[in-house]
Order: sequence, then structure tokens, then C-alpha cells
Amino acid sequence: MPWFRKKDQKIESVPAEERVVKTEGIFVKCDECDTALFKPDLEESLQVCTHCGYHFRIGARERLSLLFDEGKYEEMDSEVVSIDPLKFFDTKPYPERIKQAQELTGLPEAVITGRGTVGGYLVFAGAMDILFIGGSMGSAVGEKITRLIHRAMRERGAVVIFAASGGARMQEGTLSLMQMAKIASALAELDEARLPFISVLTDPTTGGVTASFAMLGDLIIGEPKALIGFAGPRVIEQTIRQKLPKNFQRSEFLLEHGMLDAIVDRREMRDFIINALKFMMNPEIVNSEK
Repeated sequence: MPWFRKKDQKIESVPAEERVVKTEGIFVKCDECDTALFKPDLEESLQVCTHCGYHFRIGARERLSLLFDEGKYEEMDSEVVSIDPLKFFDTKPYPERIKQAQELTGLPEAVITGRGTVGGYLVFAGAMDILFIGGSMGSAVGEKITRLIHRAMRERGAVVIFAASGGARMQEGTLSLMQMAKIASALAELDEARLPFISVLTDPTTGGVTASFAMLGDLIIGEPKALIGFAGPRVIEQTIRQKLPKNFQRSEFLLEHGMLDAIVDRREMRDFIINALKFMMNPEIVNSEK
């Protein structure tokens, strides 16, 4: 093809839609620094911005795949799902909300639980998904986490839970709130059995989940800049009528004030947990009697 053409020479026309470079689905804009991130690069970095370290939210199944050896685990209690004991109706029936959440996330409930190995250690892990009715904790969520803990005691394994929640599920009323005590009681038994519970708080972890099992870990880890708290900052400001400190309820603030043990980048989370298990699952500790 010649480098130059005469002005009057005809050029074969190309449809306009073919002359447009399509970038939809190729780049993702970072919510923190506004950088356009190449999607494959973002996936390789485990959904963490390679420029500013912002942690995008990820799903429950992805959490467990990133934790377990070779990404393999045995899912447990997938048949445990919420029912509608109160016949609750807001703008739509509660069963319809559950069905929509299941279709959206591909999950049976707001938490999935699994059994597998992490660094060779037997681990029973749970991961919550914020897209399933706000990661809210209903009766089914409480039951699945309680069963997870009891299985860990029977098989002498560690418990790891990734929390991501807006709190208790209002559609189940008091039945939802009861799960806080139910899970806390099971964790007390786990402590008596001298087995570790590692709690990982992701963005966001709020409400009844924060007020119960999320803050009961032997080791409490937060992801960078995760929102962690009970009530939201706006509600607190309106209640105490004072301006809250900068980054209040972010993981860095909580670490500074002694409410977290560590803040760990998602790309380093698995190795960090394995190193913790090397100590916490020491046979001399786990198999000893109080």
C-alpha cells in the first residue's frame, strides 16, 4: 500500500462502528485514584489497584479459592437457606428477595463455608458476600457458621472467617439477632478446645457481625481501608453531635486504637494466615490440656 494518496483518489469506506476502538470490559476505573486499570492486570493482582493499593470488593467463592491450597475446598451446608418465619413484606416479599439474591450472586446464602487445607493445615473457612442482601446475618448464616465451628472442633481444625456484612437481617427480626449469641457461644467452645479462630474483616464489616463474632478472633485482621464498625459514622455524629476523626472506622484507625492485630494486603493474606497457623496449630499447643 502506498504511503501517500492523491486527494481525488477514492478510499474504500469502512463502517463507522468498525473504526471505533471498543474498550468496554477491558479497563476498570479505580474508585480511589481514578486510574484506568487493565482488567487482566487487576485480576492478576487479586483485584487490588496496582497504583494506589485500593482493594476492590470480591465475592465469597473467590475469597475461599484464594485461601485454600490450590483453590480447592469442600463446600458444606449449601442446603441451609433462609425461610420466612415472620412472613415479612417491605416493598416485596422476603422469599422474593432471597431468590433475587441467589440469582445475582450464584450463592445459596450470604455466607458459604468450606473444608480444606491451608499451607497443609486443616482449616474450616467461611466467607460472606456483601451482594447477598447486604451480607446480612440471618438464621441460615448463623446456623452455617455455627456448624462450621462445631465441625472444626470435631476434626481438630482451625477456623477462618472472612466477614463482609451490613449487620443483622431485619427481615428475620429477633431470630436474626439471636445468631450473635449463638455464634459467640460456639466460639467460646472452640476456645475451650484450644483451637484458633482467625477473623478477617473486609469492606464493609458493620452492625451485628462486628458486634459479635467478627471481633472475637484470636487473631483479628483487617484489609486496608476497610470500613469496620457498628453504627455508621453519620449516625454516630448525629447522636453525639460531634465531628468524628478523619478515617474514623477505617481499618487503619482501628489498628492504631488496638482493635485490630494487623492490616494485611490481600496479595499477602494467604501467606500471612499460613504463618499464623504455623504457630497457632502447633501440636504442643493444640493437643495440650488446660
